Amino acid sequence: MDKKELEELKQKLFNKKENGWNSKTNQEKQEIFDYSKGYIDYMNISKTEREIIYNSEKIAIENGFKDIKDVKDLNPGDKVYWNNRGKSMYLAIIGKNNIEDGLNIIGSHADSPRLDLKPNPLYEDSDFAYFKTHYYGGIKKYQWTAIPLSIHGVIVKTNGEKIFVSIGEDRDDPIFTITDLLPHLAQDQMKKKLSEGIEGEDLNLLIGNIPFDTDIPEAVKLNILNILNEKYGITEKDLLSSELELVPAMLCRSMGFDNSMIAGYGQDDKICVYASLTALMEIQNPEKTAICIISDKEEIGSMGNTGMESHVFDTFISEILNKLNINRPNLLEKVFCNSKMLSADVDVGLDPIYSSVSEKNNACYLSRGIALNKYTGARGKSGASDANAEFVAEIRKIFENYNIKYQFGELGKVDVGGGGTIAYILANKGIEVIDCGVPVLSMHSPYEVTSKLDLYEAYRGYKAFWKNA
Repeated sequence: MDKKELEELKQKLFNKKENGWNSKTNQEKQEIFDYSKGYIDYMNISKTEREIIYNSEKIAIENGFKDIKDVKDLNPGDKVYWNNRGKSMYLAIIGKNNIEDGLNIIGSHADSPRLDLKPNPLYEDSDFAYFKTHYYGGIKKYQWTAIPLSIHGVIVKTNGEKIFVSIGEDRDDPIFTITDLLPHLAQDQMKKKLSEGIEGEDLNLLIGNIPFDTDIPEAVKLNILNILNEKYGITEKDLLSSELELVPAMLCRSMGFDNSMIAGYGQDDKICVYASLTALMEIQNPEKTAICIISDKEEIGSMGNTGMESHVFDTFISEILNKLNINRPNLLEKVFCNSKMLSADVDVGLDPIYSSVSEKNNACYLSRGIALNKYTGARGKSGASDANAEFVAEIRKIFENYNIKYQFGELGKVDVGGGGTIAYILANKGIEVIDCGVPVLSMHSPYEVTSKLDLYEAYRGYKAFWKNA
């Protein structure tokens, strides 16, 4: 063979891996940038799972979705949703085909690592008022000190009144922070392991310094409670029935001189929430019933009645079967066994600064498209949902038919990496599942990085799946 023939053979046989921007026209690049603007706007008003569900429900209603509890009967083309306690949500577009043939499901999660307030959070020490916190999900504790933080959440009073809180996002709002030790006095701290440099019990939020009166003990704490009482009508006891979260008081923004990336808090897994939600809004009269899951509690094991381990999702599908007037014993199980799913969760993007933890041939890279992970788990695939080769081939075919950039990878080296998603939970119901999301740098940090191209390819890929799986 001559050199030209060898190159042609290489092009034919190799799995070509390249930066996806290389093949995009100027018009396609503009479409990616325009789509990303909507995502950035969505992220800046959706930092917690409650805010994600609130804003997602608004988008769904604007696009013709109705609360399934308000619908008597269902027919092909109908759009319904179930809001599960304001923290998770399931949406459906009824398909033309017999639902017994299965569902096409895409599932993401709205929760992200953060700091929660303890039930009794408020205390005073040395003329400072603090909130005690309990971290949620897998974090590097040192990353949460000396950064601006905002408080989001809800306080519920015993009379049923619900008070929504968001402090620190508006330019005129105060922000909060967790202090750290100055390097001049941190010799002992810096000798500790990175994981031990900041203790969980030291992640205390500094919230005030002015005393209410000079002649009483805990005067700074009293002043804070007085401010909260005047603004929200609450007492210290009302904090017992609250869900208040600390998240970075930083905007999600375009990143890089070329505006190719996005930096922001909570992109794991809100980027997949947005991509799947906006893709579903463009689906009309699908052949098979299209289901979109926005779950909660994934970062702590998917437990609880808003997590995927609960049976609320099963109840939603059962309600669909009831309102299609076809339900019967064991039909739900049959529907699940005939269903297919993309577990829309992020994957790690290779960071060349820390490349030693990745096996480069099986790593995902930013701007090479949507990332598929055949199995997660740890070490010997422990806890993994391992996708069947037949289903993997089917997803490849869909993506290739629509010219969607995609890549396959693993979460780090075999004896180093490990992680989990909601994939195994749905696989346990008999559903064909593969993880399929967006690569992320600095995952679980207060400020994660993604590629606009990968976001757009995820949106396109999810839409193609609902149309063709």
